[in-house]
Amino acid sequence: MAELAALEDPKVRAVNEKHGDEHGVNLTTLRALAKRLKTQQDLARELWQTGDSAARLLALLICRPKAFARDELDTMLRGARTPKVHDWLVNYVVKKSSHAEELRLAWLADPDPVVASAGWALTTERVVKKPEGLDLSGLLDVIEAEMKDAPDRLQWAMNHCLAQIGIEHPEYRTRAMEIGERLEVLKDYPTSPGCTSPFAPAWIAEMVRRQHG
Repeated sequence: MAELAALEDPKVRAVNEKHGDEHGVNLTTLRALAKRLKTQQDLARELWQTGDSAARLLALLICRPKAFARDELDTMLRGARTPKVHDWLVNYVVKKSSHAEELRLAWLADPDPVVASAGWALTTERVVKKPEGLDLSGLLDVIEAEMKDAPDRLQWAMNHCLAQIGIEHPEYRTRAMEIGERLEVLKDYPTSPGCTSPFAPAWIAEMVRRQHG
């Protein structure tokens, strides 16, 4: 904890706080520290218990993803207060867990939009890597009905899923683009030159163009 406190940089914290993340440790420095510590599940659990965002990010880098029980991951997700901790927990730990599918289904149906956004992130992973058994048409129905009015984090996760369905599954591409056009979610999102817009129709068109470049 003392070492993490010494790595704190007020400039990094100021940038992170704009995104809702309450820590000031440069992530490259954090990754270097994790590399030195290597995998230490007990230490990871202790770091997580501190509730400190930088400590939790470090915990997620040095933990053993398959060592967590299903309920433990569920509790961790509900307690992950900041976007970065939430994203790393889903991407670095839950996706590698044998409980990922069970949690995906439970979280998708959760009334808490931040928890539901994790369910959508896991669904997007399956859309890309293991779509067998997914009802893609049904997912598009839900996105069409609920994305427009969903809170930010949930809306972003649904939109990502919409774009990946359109990119990865040509038979649903036209419908995915039409939903995006009609709902206009993230249509005016400020995008830097050279970056792909998160507006689903533009995103789908650009990725398909690259695939067939």
